[in-house]
Amino acid sequence: MINISHKNNTLRTAIAQAEVKVSLPETIQAIKEKRVPKGDIFEAARIAGLFAAKRTSDMIPDCHPLPVEFADIRLRIEGLTIHIEAEIHSIYKTGVEVEAMHAVSVAALTVYDMLKPIDPVIVIEKIALVEKKGGKSQFKQTKEGEEFHAAVIVCSDTISAGEKEDRSGKAIVKKLKQHDIVVDDYIVIPDEAEIIRDRVLRYSENNLNIVIITGGTGLSPRDVTPEALDSMIEKRIPGIEEAIRAYGQMRTPFSMLSRSVSGLVGNTLVLALPGSTNGASESMDAIFPGVLHLFKMMRGGNHH
Repeated sequence: MINISHKNNTLRTAIAQAEVKVSLPETIQAIKEKRVPKGDIFEAARIAGLFAAKRTSDMIPDCHPLPVEFADIRLRIEGLTIHIEAEIHSIYKTGVEVEAMHAVSVAALTVYDMLKPIDPVIVIEKIALVEKKGGKSQFKQTKEGEEFHAAVIVCSDTISAGEKEDRSGKAIVKKLKQHDIVVDDYIVIPDEAEIIRDRVLRYSENNLNIVIITGGTGLSPRDVTPEALDSMIEKRIPGIEEAIRAYGQMRTPFSMLSRSVSGLVGNTLVLALPGSTNGASESMDAIFPGVLHLFKMMRGGNHH
């Protein structure tokens, strides 16, 4: 199975369909009059579909076990065709489209099995995904032709002195590029409050969308990034900080010690993230791309 441990839980939904075509009008009449020898095919198929939705990971090797929090199997007759639809909901890290398709497949097989004693030609077809929602693709906020520009600042005395190589800043740059965000600048500076403020102000005056600082959020005497930003940030966004810490807390208890900061300087989103490579990378996973919705909010768009 692929690694999904870096993903966030979001509401995932999927609808799938299948069709069962019979050859005789008498078969349809028997279904409607509940005269099928093996019983009520609609009820049996519905129950089989529910079982299938919940047991998908037992049958499909690469499917992750997940909580099925809503499942609905719907059947209807149109001419000589029985239409089957499954709708599945889950709040989890991966989608439920295979669960929905597994559910309609097993429901269709159940219909086939129950009808084969009374109909010589039954065909299952058109098993397909109709709709899926949830995950990062749903929360992508970049409009057609729109670009976001960012700068990455690495705050570290040892890296700026050439005693150590930067990895956290480069991890952030990589994550930004994965979300099609243009990185205009990447610099390494010492842990000096005045230098931090000067750089952030310069980027804000140049109307950069995002400034991400990594390092200086710990508790050593030289960790001054939050204090440097306190006097500059005009609108604090505590929800971003909470999301970063909550995400990190599920991976290490040390995240409670982070002093990550987020807020606006002018129209520039300023983020101060941990200086460790894992901390910086996980913080980016925690909030992107959903955090980009704030630019729509600032333009007066819909918000929650």
